[in-house]
Amino acid sequence: PVALVAGFLFGKIFGTLISVIAFTIGCTLLYTFAKQYLKNMILDKFSIKISKFKELFNENEFYYYMIFRLAGGAGLPFAIQNLLPVIFNMKVKNYFFSTLIGLFPIVFVFCAIGSGIENIIQKNINPSFLTMIKSKEIYLPLISFFVLIIFSLILRKRYFKK
Repeated sequence: PVALVAGFLFGKIFGTLISVIAFTIGCTLLYTFAKQYLKNMILDKFSIKISKFKELFNENEFYYYMIFRLAGGAGLPFAIQNLLPVIFNMKVKNYFFSTLIGLFPIVFVFCAIGSGIENIIQKNINPSFLTMIKSKEIYLPLISFFVLIIFSLILRKRYFKK
């Protein structure tokens, strides 16, 4: 909803930039807080389940975490995605930039949809569901969204096998 509202208020480009930067800063602050104060609790809960991935992840943490973000977090809730790197003791710099790049495509799609809704309302068109779907400002981002979902499924199958 934040990205939709940002797209509605600021347009595709500025809405995306504002949203991605805000999400990245928020995620990084949560990661830093969790790494400082909740690390032992998180390690107790998850380290046994993920210990075999720790060595692989630490070889190229930036790349793997960026792929993880691009793949939608492998289906994990957003809050868990932000805390998971605590187990791997990821560098804050790598966390920040991999989150920034990894969130960009999906946030852009949602901002584009919000911007398309704003354009439809601005043109005084009756905002019915069918009218909105026929508008290129809406259907192009929706197609992009489904392409991203397919891309994330491919990435998930390739990099996040059980």
